[in-house]
Amino acid sequence: MEPQIQYARADDGVSIAYTTIGDGPPVLYCTGHSISMRHALSDTAPDGLHSRAIAARTRFTTFDPPGIGASRRDVGDFSLDAQLRAIEAVAARVADDRFTLVGSNTGSVGAALYAARHPGRVRALACVSPALPTAGRWGDRMREDWSLARRRFADAAFPEGPVDAQRWIGTAMRESTTAEVVAAYFEEFARADLGEIYGRTPVPTLFCVSDRAAEDREATLALASLVPDCRVAVVSYGSGQVAAAIFEFMGVDAAPVNTALHGESSTPDPAGAARGTAIILFTDIVDSTGLTERMGDAAFRAPSRALDERVRAAIRACGGMPVAGKVLGDGVMGVFTSAAEAIEAARRCVELSAESELRLHIGLHAGDVIREADNVYGGAVNTASRICGLCEPGEVLVSQTIRDLARTSADVTFEDRGEQALKGIEDPVRVFAVRWRP
Repeated sequence: MEPQIQYARADDGVSIAYTTIGDGPPVLYCTGHSISMRHALSDTAPDGLHSRAIAARTRFTTFDPPGIGASRRDVGDFSLDAQLRAIEAVAARVADDRFTLVGSNTGSVGAALYAARHPGRVRALACVSPALPTAGRWGDRMREDWSLARRRFADAAFPEGPVDAQRWIGTAMRESTTAEVVAAYFEEFARADLGEIYGRTPVPTLFCVSDRAAEDREATLALASLVPDCRVAVVSYGSGQVAAAIFEFMGVDAAPVNTALHGESSTPDPAGAARGTAIILFTDIVDSTGLTERMGDAAFRAPSRALDERVRAAIRACGGMPVAGKVLGDGVMGVFTSAAEAIEAARRCVELSAESELRLHIGLHAGDVIREADNVYGGAVNTASRICGLCEPGEVLVSQTIRDLARTSADVTFEDRGEQALKGIEDPVRVFAVRWRP
């Protein structure tokens, strides 16, 4: 469905095109300065596109910055002040209540500036690639070879394809704006004092960064340390993980999909949900309730969030998928197709726990699960959770199913702990402690 375009006039007189679609929690999305909203919300847009995925579950407002898409094109001011004026103009027209503000790459700085200036309007701030240490280089690339730069940008947006999505990005950029406009926005971003800007953010903040860009990830983590209330999600771009992380941050778990993007929708029926066999890794912080009482909620939250993000990153690095929603208490769950990869992820989690002031219980099991939206559930999940609860701090326990699957593929040994009665599980489960070879 083509978005219905409306216009707001910024304080400097520039006409800003915007649109609002869908139902749900209000979101104002500040796009990166490369693709118009008409392209991003069209039926041909790739499913993994951040804006399209976020729009599927929210009352979603986005706009074309000056020089892009349906907004005024003949402009010469791409400064942060001009970007802020555009956001203010749109927010004044559409936001009656507090909203979540989302910024994507070069659009993140303007979003942070708005949050600092209008804290009463913003419920929370989420930024995708907020540090972007390569911004200056991207500006040079755009001016030097517009065609090649678009292909590289498409590869960065969808590093694992598909090719059709990469081609779509390149075409959408060409039709949305010019090399000069994109280069100007990237260069303005590169000149910004990011520490000073993000450091003034007065609302809960989420930074999303690619798991494939080490330079960007390091810069984002350093930037996050300057923000008063910030968490970092290391995700795979082009896979839907960005939207999943933002939904978890917003507390949106399983809202209906907006018909404006995907046609008629209904509440998912578990009988029709995807089913299959999976390897389940479950972690839980040792004595989280007691730690919260002794340390205080705020003091516990910082190391807990840091460990949470590092555990999720370790799961992804080993080929697994962390479940986006909250599962049980302070648990993090990962889903794998390989028992050996799951055990390697468990080893990395043990190392991360040793580096933290928090300790982990870690349990693994395999079995049939039900996959629905951003959640995975079923008897195998419950069993993995119960096995996790048997662990001593820093210990990894697995079911016999995992032991049988991994005994020849994982470079570990297994110490038999015998059959264990697990709460809520009818039959006893034989468990083994994992021992890594020296």
